[in-house]
Amino acid sequence: MDEKQLEKKFREQVKKRGGLALKFVSPGFRGVPDRLVLTLGNIHFVELKAPGKKPSPIQLAAHQIFARFGFPVWIVDSPESLNAFLDQI
Repeated sequence: MDEKQLEKKFREQVKKRGGLALKFVSPGFRGVPDRLVLTLGNIHFVELKAPGKKPSPIQLAAHQIFARFGFPVWIVDSPESLNAFLDQI
């Protein structure tokens, strides 16, 4: 499964659970996670990667900033990590 297929499945599964998986862009702030996921009363940030791929150094730095504010960033790079994320929402 490539990143595009994983992202499509991700969006479908979040929607199936009543959430929104919004594309997240922030001009002027590089490395932000790919998706902002909204569920009832919760916000989740998710970085989607092709299997075997890792976040870039700029993405990891941005993820650390988010974590300092209490918002960890989920890395979804396989059907297994997708299921782990879905279990949490």
